[in-house]
Amino acid sequence: MTNLSVTEVYAIGAPIVLAIILLEVFISSIYNKNLYKKKDTLCTIGLLTGNIAMVFALKGITLAFHFYLYQFKLINLSEIVPSWLLWMLTFILIDFVFYFYHRISHRVNFLWAIHMSHHSSEEMNFAVSFRQAWFGPLSKIPFFMVLPIIGFDPTLVAVAGVISTLWGIVGHTQIINKLGPLEWFMNTPSHHRVHHGSNSQYIDKNYGNLLIIWDKMFGTFEHEDEKVKFGLVKNVNTFNPSKITFMGWTSIIEDIRAAKNLNEALYFIFGPPNTKGEQ
Repeated sequence: MTNLSVTEVYAIGAPIVLAIILLEVFISSIYNKNLYKKKDTLCTIGLLTGNIAMVFALKGITLAFHFYLYQFKLINLSEIVPSWLLWMLTFILIDFVFYFYHRISHRVNFLWAIHMSHHSSEEMNFAVSFRQAWFGPLSKIPFFMVLPIIGFDPTLVAVAGVISTLWGIVGHTQIINKLGPLEWFMNTPSHHRVHHGSNSQYIDKNYGNLLIIWDKMFGTFEHEDEKVKFGLVKNVNTFNPSKITFMGWTSIIEDIRAAKNLNEALYFIFGPPNTKGEQ
């Protein structure tokens, strides 16, 4: 269906990503912005390493699972939709599913225990985009499995997903200001800075990856007005990637042990994560 492979996308994208990180480091140094801190960046590398290991462990299984589900697709989109439109629909649907996956990851405690790693940095730079949760690839499976069932080719979804991820990297920076008309429908750096803010008006806002239209449609959009304070309301105060990965789970287990009944225990698993002001 497509002549472009995931490997080719990575081969094209990797040098570009490296170049923009180096450019940001250079600008930070020239203008004394101090956007990068050694311990924070090393922590990001540790979290990314665990995430990559999980991706490699699950990638083949996940793709095989999607091809299995694709056998039972509700619509054969490749036969009724032109190639260019199918590409467009794939990007849109990936972003739509991601919006709800991302939103739920902020509002359900056990998913927040996974996703919290990404928000644990008090910095905002291109490298923070790689501060990915170790168990993130696992938590996405139940959400994105809907795409092959609807009728989206798993290979096309994989390629479009990687390209969308590359755009997500662009959002993690302080050196790019507002982008004019793109602010109306794209998830720009300005919009994504809001998402990483711990300011009260910025919490649980701007969940989109590629597009900001879902946030505007479903009431989770917020403009960047007040200076953003990056990080969590209750910051992790550690640069140890293992501690950051499991601290949310440790808290959940402690709460379950102290629960008075089953309903309370289930609430600590599936309820909102901000009962202790950790978001």
